[in-house]
Amino acid sequence: MIRVVLPAHLKMLAKVSGEVELEVVGTASPASVIDALEERFPMLLGTIRDPLTRQRRKFVRFYACERDLSLEPIDVELPDDVTRGRSPFFVIGAMAGG
Repeated sequence: MIRVVLPAHLKMLAKVSGEVELEVVGTASPASVIDALEERFPMLLGTIRDPLTRQRRKFVRFYACERDLSLEPIDVELPDDVTRGRSPFFVIGAMAGG
């Protein structure tokens, strides 16, 4: 079971509170976690990654085990602590400005 922490605006859209727990088929990666998330919560389709390119949106970041995975390949394997449910996978809404 993969634990996912979503930003507040995506929790509201998906009508969830707290962490989301997901079953991921095959290798656990940011891509497979987002696949499972979009399958379970279709209203999130296109909010985290572009539906055509399937790449992370610019103002969304991925973190796991205190590591920024945002610039890693989207199919990079998640750390063992995440796949074992000991640590969550974070989807963070980044901010810009001065």
